[in-house]
Amino acid sequence: MEPLKPEVMFRQVAGLAGDVRQLTRPFARKVWEALTDSEWAAVKKVYLTGDGDSYHAACAAEMAFKTIAGVDCEPLSAQRFLDYGAAWMHPAAPPQTLVIATSASGGTERVVQAIERAKENGALTVALTGTPNSPVTQAADRAITVELPQRERSPGIRTYQASLMGMLLGAIQLGERQGRYAREEAQGLRQELVDLAAVVDATTNAIQAGCREVADMIAASPVVVMLGSGPNYGTALYSAAKLIEAAGVFAMGQDLEEWWHVERFAYPVDMPVFIIAPPGRSHWRAESVAATARGLGRHVIAVTHKDDTEVARHAHMVLPVHGEMREEFSPLLYHLFASYVAAHVAERLDRCPFQSDRPELLRSINEYFASQRQDTED
Repeated sequence: MEPLKPEVMFRQVAGLAGDVRQLTRPFARKVWEALTDSEWAAVKKVYLTGDGDSYHAACAAEMAFKTIAGVDCEPLSAQRFLDYGAAWMHPAAPPQTLVIATSASGGTERVVQAIERAKENGALTVALTGTPNSPVTQAADRAITVELPQRERSPGIRTYQASLMGMLLGAIQLGERQGRYAREEAQGLRQELVDLAAVVDATTNAIQAGCREVADMIAASPVVVMLGSGPNYGTALYSAAKLIEAAGVFAMGQDLEEWWHVERFAYPVDMPVFIIAPPGRSHWRAESVAATARGLGRHVIAVTHKDDTEVARHAHMVLPVHGEMREEFSPLLYHLFASYVAAHVAERLDRCPFQSDRPELLRSINEYFASQRQDTED
């Protein structure tokens, strides 16, 4: 298998606006068909589970389920859900608990097991995946397939957006079927997602040059921190993952307040700190954290609205996000910088995504998973 190149990431980001424009309505139909009206109406608790990007998307979608759908929602990684979350379900009222288990590939082993455990505890399970007829769809009661045309191997970019769109559309559908919105109002929310395509285009055009500059700034750093809160805590986790997967640079995603309590004491003093700060409930804290980070000598990169002045004035670099959107939908825009920056850093360091230029690493990974499958079969 040929090594991956950073160029694939640029192509993927370039396709994001088109995916929003062309796929939001087909995805909405898949969501609408997944459950009956009475099943949607009965839901009182939602668990969102997955691994990697799927878990990050779950964290990004939590607010939408709580505010748009009006139901309790808990995002859990698949392992945590498998061993802990499922145990607190209430089998006496199975239709009231909905588990949306996400795997873009459709084959993530822990996600399959999480679905099986949820069913054992009486929950209604839905697989959200980009791969039809995959193990997660076979394990779950229902499936929502958010399949992408011309999909290619890469650090998840289009697949992340597709998973996140599927969850946001699920929140809208749930809100409509729970009687929070009339049909026309719910359609208006879906149209807001479609309309973000133009804003995705505007933002990707606006940040490209800045992302190259940021890559020059951070390429030699041993560690990078991504900070966000609310739905963009998920964005911070996802953004850190892209830098790790694409360039092998150690990065971490953290909550704004938790960074202030702990990681602000870490060396090196000039550590790059990305602050993801859309307009919204936590913007005031993003400003004060940006000021603290700058005062401590950190290299602060602000990912914020193009008209922002509060956070931007503390930053060494600003990556401007265009357009207006409700905070629940902001993760669809505030992650765009991450793949550009990660790909440019990989180019500067002459590295391939997933260390795919190291066949010995790929071989050892394949051997490990083969042994795990054999142990399971035995």
